[in-house]
Amino acid sequence: MRITPLDIQQKQFPMKLRGFDVEEVYAFLEVIREEMEDLLRENASLKESVQRSENQIKEYKDMETTLRETLMTAQQMVEDYKTNARKEAELIVKESELRADALIKQAQEKVIKIHEDIVDLKGIRVHFKEEVKRMVENHLRMIEFDREREGEQEVEQKGGEKEE
Repeated sequence: MRITPLDIQQKQFPMKLRGFDVEEVYAFLEVIREEMEDLLRENASLKESVQRSENQIKEYKDMETTLRETLMTAQQMVEDYKTNARKEAELIVKESELRADALIKQAQEKVIKIHEDIVDLKGIRVHFKEEVKRMVENHLRMIEFDREREGEQEVEQKGGEKEE
């Protein structure tokens, strides 16, 4: 039987000659004591359960805090990696552009050198042609001169044969 505060308030003890019935009062007090013991045990158990729950909640909150910090750290690391990757990519692009510019400059210098070499070779070719032409003309003159001399010698020989 569960006793409520209302039961205790409304409990009436019959009056006897000398007051309340002592046995009934002691019996009622025994029931109240048992109920109070049960309530105290239940209260202690509930307090223990509440303490365990609060400890668990504290652990969960600590884990939540740790997870939040870990997540924020991870997000910061990702941002740092992205930033570093962007900077590294920009650096690679700049280095590539510088190398490309250097290669283009080097190629342009080679083109200029090749053009200069071509101009020089054209000049040498023209000079060589002129030299060959002069040599051929000189040789032709020499051949012509030799023919003329041979023609004069034949004329002289024929003229000397006539005189004989």
